[in-house]
Amino acid sequence: MFPKPNPTTADPGRRPAGLSRVLRGRGPVTALAAALLGVTAAGAAWSATPAAARTTTAIRTCAVSDLYLSLGAKEGAAGSLYWPVRFTNTSTSTCALRGYPGVSVVDGAHHRIGPAAKHSGSGYGTVTLSPGRSASAVLRTTNGPVGGPCERAGTYLQVYPPASRTATLVPAPWKTCSGVFQTGPVNTDGSF
Repeated sequence: MFPKPNPTTADPGRRPAGLSRVLRGRGPVTALAAALLGVTAAGAAWSATPAAARTTTAIRTCAVSDLYLSLGAKEGAAGSLYWPVRFTNTSTSTCALRGYPGVSVVDGAHHRIGPAAKHSGSGYGTVTLSPGRSASAVLRTTNGPVGGPCERAGTYLQVYPPASRTATLVPAPWKTCSGVFQTGPVNTDGSF
């Protein structure tokens, strides 16, 4: 009596029988999950682009040859002496530094005087340096023999930029006192 429904054409007022059976008794949560699944699948198909069409530009780590190292102004506060080591990007492209430099005091014959600087323990992030831009890592010792003797003064600071196995010598009459020699991470706000 009634015509058989054609499986290739759907009645706009009715859901297909299979969907009705699955969603019956589950309420809005199941309908929402089904809708989200459909949106997620559509989004995945939409966002899939060929590898050649995607370009991700990773910023390379600064090499020693990209950097000019210098010292900023010494500052004293509460029995401590702070001296920033500046890292200036002299290359023609952007590069990045992340973490702590390795720093030692050396004499004129490049022999190390005392232990290398310990990390301050401060948190850090990646510092991106455009050509001509600078960041610094602040060094700290005590301001004189407060609680212990001072090492003899060095002629240079031997500085390894973060992630580098090559050092640069920076002329500096650094004297470590009281066994305190620390470095902060490379940053742009001058913090220790």
